[in-house]
Amino acid sequence: MLVLGGVLLGAPALARAHDAYDDSESHPLRLIAYVVHPVGWGLEWLVMRPIHFLVSTPQVEPVFGHVPHESPWGSYQPYTPEDN
Repeated sequence: MLVLGGVLLGAPALARAHDAYDDSESHPLRLIAYVVHPVGWGLEWLVMRPIHFLVSTPQVEPVFGHVPHESPWGSYQPYTPEDN
């Protein structure tokens, strides 16, 4: 009986959320996003990334019109530790 009482009193201290809850997470569009986001993530990894891998192969790039991505920093090259 004493052990059960200790468990019941200590259990709330062990129950924690991963992050803080706020009211924006109860918005109806947020609830829909909880369902749609995993679908989009799966499509990206199972469909789009393999397609990009195929069309970005140097031998077939001209056929598909794929061009390498330009640097997001423009002509500025970001610092890397290997540059020293």
